[in-house]
Amino acid sequence: MVTTDVPDIARVREVPRTVKDTASYTVFRVVNACVLLIICGVTLYPFVNLAAKAFSSQGYIMAGQVNLWPRGFNLTTLEWLAQQERFWTGYGNTIIQTVGGTTIAMVLTTTMAYALAKKHLKGRGIVVAMVVVTMFFNGGLIPNYLLITNLGFKNTVWAIIIPNAISAFNLLVMKAFFENFPSELEEAAAIDGMTTYGIFFRIVLPLSKAVIATMILFYAVFFWNSWFPAMLYLSDADLQPVTLYLRNLLAGASGAGREAGMEEVQIGSNLKAVTMLLTVVPIIAVYPFVQKYFVTGVMLGSVKG
Repeated sequence: MVTTDVPDIARVREVPRTVKDTASYTVFRVVNACVLLIICGVTLYPFVNLAAKAFSSQGYIMAGQVNLWPRGFNLTTLEWLAQQERFWTGYGNTIIQTVGGTTIAMVLTTTMAYALAKKHLKGRGIVVAMVVVTMFFNGGLIPNYLLITNLGFKNTVWAIIIPNAISAFNLLVMKAFFENFPSELEEAAAIDGMTTYGIFFRIVLPLSKAVIATMILFYAVFFWNSWFPAMLYLSDADLQPVTLYLRNLLAGASGAGREAGMEEVQIGSNLKAVTMLLTVVPIIAVYPFVQKYFVTGVMLGSVKG
């Protein structure tokens, strides 16, 4: 009598399947983890060291004994800087320029990119070529200065916002994204009676959150860190951003210390760390909220199907 043992399929499915890693793959994973940890440490060390110096006393900093943790805890420079009225005025100007500039830039970039993504647009190739040319060539510093001055933008916030309202790189990335947008959705909306503006605002933009969040991050970081245009066009100190105020403060750190009646060496040593920390922290605080869109948003327009 011949008997056949038929395995219980349900029991077989309950047994977890494990694939044993080969020795070479295990070595690869260990080496990969070590390399990533080293890169992470090298990236984070400057910020941690900067924060440690910002709250350390002068003696330990001058002796080179401050690495990852504050020594001789000191808030003198931070308290002095927080009492400066012009510092907070600069912060307000930076927020206005960042919010206003990013808003205007996003409106202009999204609308222009959406229009250029339409292949039936007449003159589309010429406009795209003109945009690409600006990525490699510009008018130069003096012609730009004369243009801004003659337009009456000098000593106004428009001198910072208008010349940087559209980035050619960001425009091309958004254009590539809109070119890959499913045309069937737009055609279905048009059949239902939607206008072009309705399709753009009610269909396209809500489905483009990833690339929009990425562009907002790009523009916001640019306007937040921008200080050179302000140095050229904003001679009125009440209009200058905090980055320019801090730059001037660092250039004359010793003078600032004497004005405050503090030890010159104390201010000069800590001021650089404190000011850099206060300038970097706000934009770093925003990054985690858009990080989930950042990776996908950058890659969305880079691959054509």
